[in-house]
Order: sequence, then structure tokens, then C-alpha cells
Amino acid sequence: MRELDGAQLASFSRRAVAFALDLVIGWLLFIVVFVMIILIGRMIGAPVRPPGDDPVHLNFFENWYSILWWVLYFGLATYFGNGRTPGKRLLGIRVVSLVHGRLGLWHSIERALGYGASGLELGFGFIQYFVHPNRRTVHDRIAETIVVLDKPLASTDARPVHTSGAAAATAARAPERGGGVGPDAYLGSGRLWEDDATH
Repeated sequence: MRELDGAQLASFSRRAVAFALDLVIGWLLFIVVFVMIILIGRMIGAPVRPPGDDPVHLNFFENWYSILWWVLYFGLATYFGNGRTPGKRLLGIRVVSLVHGRLGLWHSIERALGYGASGLELGFGFIQYFVHPNRRTVHDRIAETIVVLDKPLASTDARPVHTSGAAAATAARAPERGGGVGPDAYLGSGRLWEDDATH
């Protein structure tokens, strides 16, 4: 993936703030959609339950509509934003695929579903950012993605990603094979790292 040559990995703080912003934006959109559904229901005469009878909660795992909402929000925002959710766009970072030139719809949904895996065991999947060579969390590894600065900045909070040696040769051959560097490999710190966990 020659377009990753020289890209800088996003810092944990940027990613965390972008995620928090996306949660706020997603929650506000949920309220807007929910209010619109109630108003449309009243206009067409459909029975609308009073708020006290069965309150609606937007949580991550407590009900089916919350899971569906968050998967759709993160999946569609990532897909239509070409790796940039609203929060990521505001923080100047984006998700890029290690195996495709552009994130596909299923690829984006798969990454959104991966947030659930990252949140398990007290968020250990997010903490793997600090131990993984290319700052990849569980949902990054599930979807074969990395998060990079959208525009390279001269800062100390990011690490360069570039191809050299075998990785450059693989990237050069990628167009003729129709793929990237492959699902079991990813780029970082000037060398091709093998992801032992995916074998």
C-alpha cells in the first residue's frame, strides 16, 4: 500500500477524544431520530407509548436497538467518510485498510462490530494499543486497519508508517495482484511486522 508510505500513526489521545466525540454525536443523532419517530407516529395516528411506561435507553449492550444503532453509526460513518467518522474528521485522523485501497461497507461494519470485542474484559482491547507494535487495538486487528493522521503533522505524538525492503516490493506488486500487503502483515516503523495473533 504505497499510499501509506510516510503516514503517521494516530496517538491514543487523539483516538480516544475522537471516539468520545463520536459517542456524543451518535447519542445526539439517536435523540433526533427517536423524536422524529415519535412525531411521525403521532401525525399518522400510530399509538405512541408514554415516556414513563417503557423508557428508551441508548446503551452499548443492554438492548438490541442500541447495538444496531452504534454498529450503523460507526459502520456507515466510517464507510461514507472514507475512514473518517465525524469525531475522527474533527481530530484530523482516519482509518485506513491494510488490504484494500478503500474501506468497503462490510469492512466498515466489521470494524464497528469490533468495538464490542475491544470493550470486553474492562476495555483490554483498547489497551492493546500500548503493547501492539503498530498501535493496533482489537477492532483494528479484526478489520485489518490502522488509524493514521489524515495530514502528516510535525508532532511527537505520532509514529511514522512507511514501507521499505520487502514491504515496498510487496506494495509495488499489489496493483497487479489486486490487493495490499495481505491480511497477516501490516506496516510500521520502517519494517514489515507479522501479526502472530492472526495466524
